[in-house]
Amino acid sequence: MRGRTTLGATLVVALALIVGALSFYGILSSSIHAGAVRSAEQRAEELAERLKGPGGRDIGSLDDEIVQVVGEDGSVRGASEDARDELGASALPVSGDPQTMTIDGEPMLVVSEDIEGDQSLVLAVSVEEGTETLSTVALLLAIAVPLLLVLVGVTTWLVTGRALTPVTRIRQEVDGITAERLHHRVAVPASADEIAALATTMNRMLDRLDTSATAQRRFVSDASHELRSPLATIRQHAELAQAHPGTTSIGELAEVVSEEGLRLQGIVESLLLLARLDEGAGTLAEAVDLDDIALGEVRRLRARGFDVDGSGIGAARVHGDPRLFGQLLRNLADNAARHSVGRVAISVIPQGRHVFVTVEDDGSGVPVAERARIFERFVRLDDARSRDVGGSGLGLAIVQGIATASGGTVTVDDSRWGGARFVVALPPAD
Repeated sequence: MRGRTTLGATLVVALALIVGALSFYGILSSSIHAGAVRSAEQRAEELAERLKGPGGRDIGSLDDEIVQVVGEDGSVRGASEDARDELGASALPVSGDPQTMTIDGEPMLVVSEDIEGDQSLVLAVSVEEGTETLSTVALLLAIAVPLLLVLVGVTTWLVTGRALTPVTRIRQEVDGITAERLHHRVAVPASADEIAALATTMNRMLDRLDTSATAQRRFVSDASHELRSPLATIRQHAELAQAHPGTTSIGELAEVVSEEGLRLQGIVESLLLLARLDEGAGTLAEAVDLDDIALGEVRRLRARGFDVDGSGIGAARVHGDPRLFGQLLRNLADNAARHSVGRVAISVIPQGRHVFVTVEDDGSGVPVAERARIFERFVRLDDARSRDVGGSGLGLAIVQGIATASGGTVTVDDSRWGGARFVVALPPAD
């Protein structure tokens, strides 16, 4: 990781330095060339002003300058001493744009200026000094850029090494944490920087994984216990009937097997439903009349002999799976019937942006300290009561799972009679 980071940073810096060096060299070259052109053109204009009359009488007296007066036919009609020595009778090119050429091995910039009599004054100015300057700059850049790259590479190697050392340590620590060591946590450095934030984030993730793994182990243990109980009952009665055929009739054995089989079936179906909810079940977007489902539960409980108040049921529709909403109300109604003395109330009230489903009873209620725990799986507040009376401990967990999958919530508080009141808030259908 450190090598790749250093290489990547060095390549980026190298590209930036090369582009910068080329840009600087290009701008400097253009600037020097433009300055030389301006200077040569100004000098050509000055010399053109000095000429008096035809023939270039003042040109021959010029020293250390290459100047020619060239006619329209290309003939040399006047020249400075250096021009005669260097060029002889050869004429410099006449052009409206500056040109670069080599005279006696020296780079020259040639400019021209029109004068009287269809003649042109042509001036050749040495640009060797500018060329040497550019050569020097190019040499310095060729030396400086690699040195800067080496410096950047070494600096990046040291800085990234120092910065990535805590990351490497965190990676090694996390890599060593297995399912059996989820209680271990990463040491958070005192730097209060991004590395510390990374370590804190990793610890929060490990907290969630640890909590999830603990809940899963507890769930598997509780599920195994719940499944073992009816199987053990069936096996005991079967072994008793086999060992003592006269003491246990076939009818009694069939009744036990049927009851425990139904209980076993209910536990398995509840576990499968919870698994479906964990995987995202309940996303069916079908319009469901909650009032019809609630009225059906009112009639069912009344048939069982309970005094059920259904006057608070109003018309309300929600989006979701009707089977899941039926399971939600069935579980709440059975829970209320299980703990009530005789009175139960069910209401469905659309209010604002929610539809509130309320089920309350006149039982002993739920202690405040236990109101969050009762929605956990296989939780029974009264461990002393029998399995048949207390249920499997999955009903309220299923209620919370269905409510959450449907975009709602479920809470519990005190009822009007001092018992428990469960309130499910669901988003209404548009």
